[in-house]
Amino acid sequence: MEWPLMTVLGPILFAVIVLWVMAHNRQTKAEKRRTEEATRKRRAEEEADQKAQEREAG
Repeated sequence: MEWPLMTVLGPILFAVIVLWVMAHNRQTKAEKRRTEEATRKRRAEEEADQKAQEREAG
């Protein structure tokens, strides 16, 4: 009796949880903008550091 119940309810419960997580795991536009800006800033800093190291080595 338990196997048919788990076989049917398990995937349904899993799908409900996945859909709930997807619906509640979204960024607002402000959060996304802040993340993108921080990423651009970080990449620019890393690129500047890399160029400085190349000048010192070369």
